[in-house]
Amino acid sequence: MRVLVTGGAGFLGSHLADRLAADGHTVVCLDNLSTGRRRNIEHLLASGRLEFVEADVVEPLPVAGPLDLVYHLASPVARHAEQPIATLRTGAEGTRRVLDLAHACGAVFVLASTSEVYGDPMVHPQVETYAGHTSPVGPRSSYNEAKRFGEALAAAYRRERGTRVRIARIFNTYGPRMRPDDGRVVPTFITRALAGQPIRIFGTGGQTRSFCYVSDMVEALVRLAGADYDGPVNLGNPDEMTVLDLARQIIALVGSSSRLEFGPMSEDDPARRRPDITLARRLLGWAPRIGRQEGLRRTIEYYRHDEPPV
Repeated sequence: MRVLVTGGAGFLGSHLADRLAADGHTVVCLDNLSTGRRRNIEHLLASGRLEFVEADVVEPLPVAGPLDLVYHLASPVARHAEQPIATLRTGAEGTRRVLDLAHACGAVFVLASTSEVYGDPMVHPQVETYAGHTSPVGPRSSYNEAKRFGEALAAAYRRERGTRVRIARIFNTYGPRMRPDDGRVVPTFITRALAGQPIRIFGTGGQTRSFCYVSDMVEALVRLAGADYDGPVNLGNPDEMTVLDLARQIIALVGSSSRLEFGPMSEDDPARRRPDITLARRLLGWAPRIGRQEGLRRTIEYYRHDEPPV
């Protein structure tokens, strides 16, 4: 197949491009490099297995030729607080442009949505039928509402135009190639532990998250594209842990002298986050395979040896 991956030079997008190329597909990577990095895809460019288009999805898309499958991953995930308008434009205008392209080509459209659509959930673990508990004007709203709108738009294209859509509600994913300065908890904790710097915990650290290793998430996305199902599907690892325990585990794995520092709780920070993946197990025959200890070990080795210092 010929497959477009928007945001394909980013963390998750570049790993997905690796998998698609390894499976023999022609990959077109579209990225404006605002958070993605060319170094993530240089090996694919050198091998001739990937075509790179530097562009922003909110502008007319300079992608010519047929497409069989479109993955829409473009979004300034970790910088939504700094770029709220760009985040909302990407979720609205960008998603519409990519949907139009997929529909015109008769391609399957896979939307990378997020567990953030659940907000600070009142239902635990979160199931796809839960509508969420989120503020449209809170600090996280630009990202939450962008993704909620993207889901609504994809569903509208399916109902009105018959576009073949797939909606992945992605829970916290980690692994090599995450930018060390992007503000997400795993790369922040690892890079600070490697440098022996203090690790800052918001609140008591009792808030929970569920972390999925990137290769497991890529496998889920590949399976979802081939599934005959157009509703949202939770993709993540149900292994729930506190942020405090995550920090302690990373310090131990690194063998670091870092100490923990505690600060005020972030506004609008969800207290608990854990996916119910019953649907993904039944529909895709999928469940995560990489345990947290192994996934963190692989990620630490990447930052120890392969990631240039910030």
